[in-house]
Amino acid sequence: MPDLLLELFSEEIPARMQRQAAENLKKLVTDALVNGGLVYEGAKAFVTPRRLALSIHGLPAKQPDLKEEKKGPRVGAPDGAIQGFLKAAGLQSISEAKVQNDKKGDFYIAITEKKGRATQEVIAELIPSIVRSFPWPKSMRWGSGNLIWVRPLHSIICTFGPETEEPEVVRFDIGGVQSGNTTLGHRVMSSGEITVKRLEDYARKLEAARVVLDADRRKEIILADAKNIALAQGLELVEDEALLEEVAGLVEWPVVLVGEFEKEFLDIPSEVIRATIRINQKCFVLRDPKSGKLANKFILVSNLEATDGGEAIKAGNARVIRARLSDAKFFWDTDRKTKLEARLPKFEQITFHEKLGTQAARIERIAKLAKELAPVVKADPAKAEKAARLAKADLLTEVVGEFPEVQGLMGKYYALAEGIDADVATASEEHYKPQGPTDRVPSAPVSVAVALADKLDTLAGFWAINEKPTGSKDPYALRRAALGVIRIVLDNKLRLPLLGGAFRKALAALPAMPDPKNVKDAPSISPEEDLLGFFGDRLKVYLRDAGARHDLVDAVFALEGQDDLVLIVRRVEALGKFLDTEDGKNLLAGYKRAANILSIEEKKDKTTYAGEPDALKLTAPEEKALAAAIKTAESEIEAALKSEDFGAAMRAMAKLRAPVDGFFDKVIVNADDKAVRENRLKLLNRIREATRHVADFSRIEG
Repeated sequence: MPDLLLELFSEEIPARMQRQAAENLKKLVTDALVNGGLVYEGAKAFVTPRRLALSIHGLPAKQPDLKEEKKGPRVGAPDGAIQGFLKAAGLQSISEAKVQNDKKGDFYIAITEKKGRATQEVIAELIPSIVRSFPWPKSMRWGSGNLIWVRPLHSIICTFGPETEEPEVVRFDIGGVQSGNTTLGHRVMSSGEITVKRLEDYARKLEAARVVLDADRRKEIILADAKNIALAQGLELVEDEALLEEVAGLVEWPVVLVGEFEKEFLDIPSEVIRATIRINQKCFVLRDPKSGKLANKFILVSNLEATDGGEAIKAGNARVIRARLSDAKFFWDTDRKTKLEARLPKFEQITFHEKLGTQAARIERIAKLAKELAPVVKADPAKAEKAARLAKADLLTEVVGEFPEVQGLMGKYYALAEGIDADVATASEEHYKPQGPTDRVPSAPVSVAVALADKLDTLAGFWAINEKPTGSKDPYALRRAALGVIRIVLDNKLRLPLLGGAFRKALAALPAMPDPKNVKDAPSISPEEDLLGFFGDRLKVYLRDAGARHDLVDAVFALEGQDDLVLIVRRVEALGKFLDTEDGKNLLAGYKRAANILSIEEKKDKTTYAGEPDALKLTAPEEKALAAAIKTAESEIEAALKSEDFGAAMRAMAKLRAPVDGFFDKVIVNADDKAVRENRLKLLNRIREATRHVADFSRIEG
């Protein structure tokens, strides 16, 4: 079957856009082909700094013929309806239509046949349309044309044909650029046009012209060569996946070299050295495998094989790195001349948010909250307060101003340089953590206190002014902050009540807020309750990702006063294990049967059947047994929950399974005697109430 080869050759595509562009090209073209009835066997996209390419294997030579049936009006319908049908179906007269009978009578049916077009025709039509509407994050127009592309488009390859024959060029024009079968190789190390046929021929000729077509292969070459060079130097590469991806998008023919800078710069914190070299020159750093410290050498990736072995390239990179490291050293030395405490007054002039005051006010709130949380996390209150007050000070330093990604970390270095307590210094770095699902969670008590205080103040503040996440929008990263609190609490097994403790303290420390009644779109419930609901949603996401059932989280969260995350998770785990047993499954089924009967009867009778059933009216042995079992189970469940033994609570609840089964097997709930019926409905309600000690079973699926 025929194959398609497409290449869009342009000036350099920004590395950050390349991967997504290749995926977009593949999806847009293959989706368009399939929508046109052209199913393929396989497709692969490629990208280099100057080209987007796509190969599609196993396409048919032409579209299949299509037969379409269009249902029309009923036989005998008004003439207007008939004429409208003929026009829509492309028929000249109603005699060309067929009559079809269904349950409602005879209807006209128009059957049209559409001949499939040659695949080349379809390709020639869809590619220009896709190119003109391609979803680049940023694009440009050049010259006098009206084509918009990421960079000026120079040439297009588009060939199509079976493997056994010479493929043909699919002819079309995009903004004055004609499709053909020629391209260019490496900008410097090759010359002249390259004529290609299909993928294998294309990739082989590009390789000969010093272009590695596959981005993943370029990454493999860079990583392998960098590791080998480092090993030869007695060092090891500090791997950086994001940088590797970027560098692979900057070169078509990777040549890995090692450069060197002066040892005196190693006095700068290693993270600053790495950030300087990475950001300014897109180079990797090396370290001594024995000491773990950085070496005064770096790995660079050139896009050509230089005649001097790369000496001039290495010297040029070293010159730039030397200048940047000189700046970094100056910043580092200058910053240490000013104490962290002395920087704090400047926060008075920096607004955190117009409705939430200055950064200075926020820092004081965090310090107060960290001190209050310290006993809960077993931290020294004085240390927690001091750490919170100093944690943001490095934001005003020169190094962090130049390299924002090292904020917090530099605060730790500056604090240690001042001789500040190590726990306080470490909190400067760790209070930002965790910043993502894979980031480390702080465990040092002082760091935990400050991290919680920082995140809780953020959440409480934006909740108080009704600036909550909506849909996919979360400009203040509040979902991340909530997930951070959840992970810190759970990983450290902290008994931190949210509703009556953490939220209330954080909200109480905020500046005076307008009455919620006067705030547009303010929730009808309190900020604490609304925030707890938000945490419930975040906890569901967290537990679901960990393999737990979201409905069980709902069922536990629905119970009043459930704001201890550690207990919630333990209860969810115990409930999940119980429901996996036969007793659990059968009890859930019995609960749902009881709840359904109650719902129907309460709605019909316009009343509720709350309260204790009358023991004297329990006549059947099965209902007496159920009433006794509920009383015993409730007592055992309450005792187990009080001691936080959730396994015991589930075992107590499991004892209800047999009496519930026996009741439904032998007892008729809707008895003829009204008093007996009412009493039995109250007994069903006791099943519902008994299970609510553990969870709201109405929210459990199944």
